[in-house]
Amino acid sequence: MANSSVEQTVIETNHQEDDGVTAIPDGMLLDYITNKPFKDNSKEQVRQRIARALFHEYGINVEDMEPDFKIPIGGRNKKVSIAIFRHGKEHELENVRRVVVCEKEPTGRGITKMRSHDQAKKDLQVLQDFMAAAENCDYGLWTNGLEFFFLEKEVTRFDVKFKPVGDWPMGDETLGTRDVASIARMRKADPELLRVTFRRCHNFIHGNEGMSKDVAFRQFLYLIFAKMHDERNRNGHEPRFWAGAEEQFTDEGRKAIRERIEPLFEEVKQQYGPKPVQEDSLDKKTNPDNEKPKQASIFQGNEQIELSDRALAFMVSELAKYDFNRTDIDAKGAAYQEIVGDNLRGDRGQYFTPRGAIKLMVDMLDPQPHERVLDPACGTGGFLISTVNHLLKQRQKVEGIDPADESTTEFLSLKAEIKEYVETNLFGADFDPALVKTSKMNLMMSANAEGDVFHMDSLAFPKGHLDGNDPAKEAIPLGSIDVLMTNPPFGSDIPISDPMILNAYELSAKWNKRKDDGSFVRGDGYQTAVAPEILFIQRSIDWLRPGGRMGIVLPDGILGNPGDEYIRSWILKHCWVLASVDLPVEVFIVEANVNILTSLLFLKKKTDQEMKAEALGQVTEYPVFMAVAEKVGFDRRGNTLYKRSPDGEELVETVIETETIRLSGEKVKRILRRKQKIIDDDLPRIGEAYHEFRAKNPEPGLPRRKVAA
Repeated sequence: MANSSVEQTVIETNHQEDDGVTAIPDGMLLDYITNKPFKDNSKEQVRQRIARALFHEYGINVEDMEPDFKIPIGGRNKKVSIAIFRHGKEHELENVRRVVVCEKEPTGRGITKMRSHDQAKKDLQVLQDFMAAAENCDYGLWTNGLEFFFLEKEVTRFDVKFKPVGDWPMGDETLGTRDVASIARMRKADPELLRVTFRRCHNFIHGNEGMSKDVAFRQFLYLIFAKMHDERNRNGHEPRFWAGAEEQFTDEGRKAIRERIEPLFEEVKQQYGPKPVQEDSLDKKTNPDNEKPKQASIFQGNEQIELSDRALAFMVSELAKYDFNRTDIDAKGAAYQEIVGDNLRGDRGQYFTPRGAIKLMVDMLDPQPHERVLDPACGTGGFLISTVNHLLKQRQKVEGIDPADESTTEFLSLKAEIKEYVETNLFGADFDPALVKTSKMNLMMSANAEGDVFHMDSLAFPKGHLDGNDPAKEAIPLGSIDVLMTNPPFGSDIPISDPMILNAYELSAKWNKRKDDGSFVRGDGYQTAVAPEILFIQRSIDWLRPGGRMGIVLPDGILGNPGDEYIRSWILKHCWVLASVDLPVEVFIVEANVNILTSLLFLKKKTDQEMKAEALGQVTEYPVFMAVAEKVGFDRRGNTLYKRSPDGEELVETVIETETIRLSGEKVKRILRRKQKIIDDDLPRIGEAYHEFRAKNPEPGLPRRKVAA
């Protein structure tokens, strides 16, 4: 429901009536440009990603593209991967405006050293031949899915030159108000291309600068933060985080980029570094509660950009082209997580939760804008970011806003609402200070808000000693949380053995089973060591207000082992069980190379009155939702799984994609129908089934907290 005053035209391209589910033979994929089957291979996969980006990022109509277009070179017709023609013109040689040469992506998950244009001279000669043969072709791109080399053709009276540029202009050929962001206006990122961009940046630092992975990661984060800071604080001013089309290829241009970025990063450190406590702030007259100013601790203040001029220019050119504010939260989160996951996997049972499981938990718990949400073992912030995305989409649905067509007013309004929510109702905590910083940066990139992520030991809370413990006691005391979701560290190889912690938990006590009725009573003393996930169950429930809801990832043993029956008995005493979802082993094999079966357990905290009534024999029977996920969209090696027909063919369905661009001042919304393979993933269907179940079976216990009048 856009409020824009600019006239809008809707163009639906390649409309097809067949919107049902069909099938294609195994080993084939559907071409994004033609919607026809092609043989699947590494090179073709690269071409498909580029074709999507040409439509979604550059605003180029698919009807102006053609795969494998023949161009005469040296007396022979050679096929260029993608030819792009002048808008609305016939697909003939004289109308070719841009060409793309695609090669297969480098194999392996290691670091690939990024080449310069000179080092890729042999590959680029192929591209130049195509550009030279198409007389009116101005731009070319050579890519293997990871390396991107853009060229611009310059024709003089005596020569034809091919100069390297940082990027292409948009599909309408506009360059924006200045030679900024690699000659293109900032744009929303295609999810796959943003992931590749992040990989390219990290690979360049690690592979080309000789920096270790952790140092390279920190340098990458510094620039991400500088980029976000520039977007947040622009207020109509010219951007400082930008790179001209040719700046990264000259010494003078690289120095100019550094002169813009280093002062910007100094501002970042000032704003998000530690603030000294002023003595007058502790004066009883001006500060009767003796409260210290809030400490910003993302940066210590001594961080430096240690990249060479060449590396800095490369990264700024890569990142400057995107408008992170308008790029989809999921896209940013996925790209960020890929880099984070390779660098911050810990040795304390920290297995970062797969995105599908995160989305399912958030969907089933369905946090509302007035509810306080906490993840006490937040890692890189996956549950927090997914909550932000959930609330944004919820708000867009209520307001009838199409994300691809929202007006500036709608965008700024939603942005302000989400920022306020993150700053007031969203909380995280983690024992690892590196993960705390990473979560804060993730929230900043996703929601333009630092958020309250506390460096503390959640199991020692509220008596912990880490620097986030005391602020957390003020912000999130036990019994104050509406929705809690977490994937705690777990495993018997990292037990909790500190008596000061164990003695604070009923679940670390010794329990005896009565022979007469099978119930459990506390015995004498405490166990000498307890797996952390057991204590996290109790601590999470402690944090909930009566009627609060939680979801937690647990190893299956807790829900089935005879020796853990006392844990299940304790849970049933204190909580209503809302749901249990069994996950297949692939979930953590792919994510953490750990062969473990897990479940998502959903609980709702009982009130004291409800527990007393049950103790007096007033037992309430209620249905519990249970599901088993057999497929999660990928196999044990991480390969994507697609649904198949009884004959083994892969099933495809029609999806509708939209993109809104401006052509000659007019707002044009393009609608594209494409056949797409159906990922074999049970998790979204489980979420739908849970909501259907809840529509027929309201939650037991205390009603959800309502918005205050």
